[in-house]
Amino acid sequence: MVTQNYNEVKKLVENSEAISKRNQGDVTLIAVSKTKPASSIEELYNAGVRDFGENKVQEMCEKYEVLPNDIRWHLIGHLQTNKVKYIIDKVHLIHSVDSVKLANQIEKEAAKKNIVANILVEVNVAREESKFGLDTLEVMQFVTDIAKLPHIKINGLMTVAPFVDDPEKNRGIFKKLKQLSVDIDKKNIDNVSMNVLSMGMSRDFNVAIEEGSTMVRVGTSIFGERNYNR
Repeated sequence: MVTQNYNEVKKLVENSEAISKRNQGDVTLIAVSKTKPASSIEELYNAGVRDFGENKVQEMCEKYEVLPNDIRWHLIGHLQTNKVKYIIDKVHLIHSVDSVKLANQIEKEAAKKNIVANILVEVNVAREESKFGLDTLEVMQFVTDIAKLPHIKINGLMTVAPFVDDPEKNRGIFKKLKQLSVDIDKKNIDNVSMNVLSMGMSRDFNVAIEEGSTMVRVGTSIFGERNYNR
């Protein structure tokens, strides 16, 4: 069932790529496996899926230990500075960097392992009080400041759009993030690329893709409803 769901979502992603006149494969579909057992991930892995998203460090580390080591893990939830050391050499991409303090901690732990950490800057485009992320007006200076850290590579931007019944309501949010990435790209800041736009989830990924998303984070449409009692 999980594999069937994934394939159906993949077809919708490809359809949105076609509608927006983009090449098939331009968009990475991240299967968000938070609260789901390793067995469900294994089923998708055996079907060829390699990109999985987790919200919590402990859960990602537990799954990392029992699953194949060529999985590309995406840390998409809020990351506390004291948890960085546990995932720094396990995670493919950190989507949720939103403070200088966190960036400095990532730099420190990456330097210890002699690696470069790939990150995205999280932007709270909708200015929701319940969400993490920088205000759009803060992003340019933030990117300029942390780009100087030698063990961090800024790959782009991420946002968590509001939970809405009509995905069209989030189109403006996605447009703003795309424009912000274009504005940053024009600055030609060393150690910064805007190749990744992580935006769009189960309810609105089609609109996000039409507005330039390169990574969509889909959980419920693939794995079903969350089990938060685990």
